[in-house]
Amino acid sequence: MRTLDNLLLGLDETHLVDMPELNARVHHALVAPLMSLRARAADAGFELKVASSYRSFERQLFIWNNKARGLRPVLNDAGKPMDMGQLSARDKVMAILRWSALPGASRHHWGTDIDVYGAANLDPAYSLQLTVEETQGSGPFAEFHRWLDDELAHSDGHFYRPYAQDRGGIAPEPWHLSYAPLATDFMQALTVDVLRAQLEQTDLELKQTVLDNLDEIYQRFIRVD
Repeated sequence: MRTLDNLLLGLDETHLVDMPELNARVHHALVAPLMSLRARAADAGFELKVASSYRSFERQLFIWNNKARGLRPVLNDAGKPMDMGQLSARDKVMAILRWSALPGASRHHWGTDIDVYGAANLDPAYSLQLTVEETQGSGPFAEFHRWLDDELAHSDGHFYRPYAQDRGGIAPEPWHLSYAPLATDFMQALTVDVLRAQLEQTDLELKQTVLDNLDEIYQRFIRVD
């Protein structure tokens, strides 16, 4: 398999560097712009922290299989656990995809995407959930996200929110930032054929259903322009 394909699928980590100050692993090209964003957040009174950065194919596969096996909850749009036993195989796949990427198709595989939150003045006992409610109204990160809204609208365009809106695929994730200069090219390179070739040789729960519906999955849950 080509080196680029391995990177896209979360099978190659040679492009990654550690950022101990943020407890993150990212693409080496992300370090400078991320540190700049962190500094601008600090100037505005926020402590930008990273909740999730690079995620390998194996880690995403572990998450997916545990959800498909009922070992990890699958949530509905209201954030409540679903009874997966009442769903068809196709509906199970679509339910998992609402909140979790298909292994090989997570933008976190690239090292270009991070989940962020503002930790300033946060109660040490608070358990981070990464929900939309945390980012709105009186939520603990609402003020940080209002600043981030303005920052993204007026900055140099390095970062954007690929899941800012609900397009009927992945649920909105305002905390998910993508590094545009690289992620845009990687998205173009991750084709259905590249993904299919990897999944066909993977011990993936609900694999045949995924493969049977992969064209639709790609358009609804993976392709973000």
